[in-house]
Amino acid sequence: MPAPVAPPKVIRQRRMRPGLLGLAVLLIALGGLGAAFAITSVKATGSYLAVARQVPQGTTLTADDLVTVQVAGGAGLAPVPASQQAQVVGKRAAVPLVPGSLLTMGHLTDKPLLGAGQQQVALGLRANQVPARRLQPGDKVILVGTPEKGAAQAVTRYDATVIDMAVERTNATVYLALKASDVAAVVLLADADRIAVVLTPGA
Repeated sequence: MPAPVAPPKVIRQRRMRPGLLGLAVLLIALGGLGAAFAITSVKATGSYLAVARQVPQGTTLTADDLVTVQVAGGAGLAPVPASQQAQVVGKRAAVPLVPGSLLTMGHLTDKPLLGAGQQQVALGLRANQVPARRLQPGDKVILVGTPEKGAAQAVTRYDATVIDMAVERTNATVYLALKASDVAAVVLLADADRIAVVLTPGA
């Protein structure tokens, strides 16, 4: 007689819990978002302009003041692309520029320092008459007119803005913007060597 046949074993299928299934779907979705963000960041990498050295406010920008850097992402920033360097050179710094910082168009201006109703004068000063080692464009100064010796004249003052400065060995020429109505008096005082330049605290 043939041997009896053993009945087949029934293997139960494991039931996946709904919570684990949802967690798996969430992890897959997060992984896809992370990959998309990485790809977007790589695509956003580009060449931008950064400040290479200290640039005082009001100074005209040159190519030596800039350096090209690679920036990835840049969300929330508006740096100037390196391809626009020719459009940036020649503009003036609207704020003091710090080395290593990204350059934005908000840092620059092309407005003239000589305002409406103003005229430019040049004052030749000795080294000991200059209130700072180097006056920067945009600095605010006060021109003080001193009376002649023995005269009972009152001291006069005139507000001015520095446009530029040329330094020689022992002398300096300061180019100033001041009211057109003050030009004649300032020129006469300077010619008589009776004028002093004072740098204001807000400069």
